[in-house]
Amino acid sequence: MLSYGQILAFAAAVLSTLLAGYGSAKAVGMAGQTSAGVSTENPEVNSKLMVLQILPGTQGIYGFLIGVIILVNTGALAGNLKEVDLLQGLMYVAAVLPVAVVGWLSAINQAKVASAGMLMVGQHPDMSGKAITMTVMVETYAVLALLASFLMVNAIKL
Repeated sequence: MLSYGQILAFAAAVLSTLLAGYGSAKAVGMAGQTSAGVSTENPEVNSKLMVLQILPGTQGIYGFLIGVIILVNTGALAGNLKEVDLLQGLMYVAAVLPVAVVGWLSAINQAKVASAGMLMVGQHPDMSGKAITMTVMVETYAVLALLASFLMVNAIKL
């Protein structure tokens, strides 16, 4: 039977993957809608728009990565589940909050910047580098959240 700590560790892995993944899925969809509209008006810029569309998808990867690290650290992937006490389980939940919440929200905000960049590229294809730069600036905070969660998850000793 699983302990409360083990259940919380699994819940943390789910939370990390779920929230960041949801944010990325929604964000890539939002950017895709803009890309479709801009491509209709200016089909030549489609390949430049694809880069902008995929950028908000990285947050989902970050959340998934932290979830997998939890499963590895707890022994779940090896089939040799380690003891996780209640406090450690709560620590896992707290540790995933940066990548889960910041990943979710930054993906959606990044999609808004990417969509604006797509409109800019549709009118001025030579400005795609600037549009990508503006979109990547939002990514900085997702990377910081990934780093924070990574450090906290790996600081939990089982």
